[in-house]
Amino acid sequence: MIKFLDLYKINKEHEEEIKVAIDRVLESGWYILGEENKNFCSNFAKFCGVKHCIGTANGLDALSLIIKAYGFSEGDEIIVPANTYIASILSISENGCTPVLVEPDINTYNINPDLIEEKITSKTKAIMVVHLYGEAVKMNKILEIAKKYNLKVIEDCAQAHGAKDNGIRVGALGDAAAFSFYPGKNLGALGDAGCITCNDDDLAKKIEALRNYGSHIKYQNLYKGVNSRLDEMQAGILDVKLKHLDEDNLKREKIAKIYLENIKNPKITLKKNALGEFNVWHVFPVLVQDRDDFQKYLTENGVQTVIHYPIPPHKQEAYREFNHLSLPITEKIHKEIISLPISQVMSEEDAYEVCRIVNSY
Repeated sequence: MIKFLDLYKINKEHEEEIKVAIDRVLESGWYILGEENKNFCSNFAKFCGVKHCIGTANGLDALSLIIKAYGFSEGDEIIVPANTYIASILSISENGCTPVLVEPDINTYNINPDLIEEKITSKTKAIMVVHLYGEAVKMNKILEIAKKYNLKVIEDCAQAHGAKDNGIRVGALGDAAAFSFYPGKNLGALGDAGCITCNDDDLAKKIEALRNYGSHIKYQNLYKGVNSRLDEMQAGILDVKLKHLDEDNLKREKIAKIYLENIKNPKITLKKNALGEFNVWHVFPVLVQDRDDFQKYLTENGVQTVIHYPIPPHKQEAYREFNHLSLPITEKIHKEIISLPISQVMSEEDAYEVCRIVNSY
């Protein structure tokens, strides 16, 4: 079986370095908000090209904390892509704000900038962009709209560590950005972890307190905060793997290039013009009309696949208030999308074999 993602093999490559980091944490006797956290956050801020990086317990908390820190009011609206993973939308409703769903571009699966302005009302406070599947959103028009209407731009970078738009890495493109370091991400921890990046000194200081019970000084609470801190063990592991991230992303691109150049089945719709520094290939998504039959065929022929994602957020029971919406592009993507195996440890031989099997369908 060609695995969709071999996390054991990915982490095995860094085993010795990871063990050194873990031993260092154990011997330090300090396990929350210590030197490992400081070092990783400093290095990741430099990697993204921003002033601040604040570690959090996970990516959803990171998004939620950004919205909380901005202090938006109940009922304020935040524009968000309709086809994103539900976590993006949960972060909005969790803060009492209203998600406003915008259809994606069928060619990139990212939010369509041409459809944003028509959704803006007097209650709109922010645009949340999601760099979905590893491809950076084209930001020029979105930033122009945000400036025109005095809106914040929040990036969900959970799937795009290292991707760039116009030479600038995600995490430095908007006003504030959230990352997830869930184990399956391009930069993955060995458990849940996340962070927030920004250039705003006051925002960073507030978020540092909010993620720590609303406190900068123990037992002195400035805000009604939460407990969402990046632990020392995960910070140390992430710092090890960060050094290899650009190289790992290039390896993913090699696999993607093999797919793009060799998959010739007319039933399969591939991404167009998808190679370059703007795409770090968190997954390799394709569209197939008879997806269930296609997935069954690949499984029977030794290729593991995953569907990202089978049910769009507006059709989830959790968001019954949106069930009536008709979002045809989003619905088409969620009905037809399937992800082929891709990772930095996948062999080119396996990639060519996937192409052969896909083409024989």
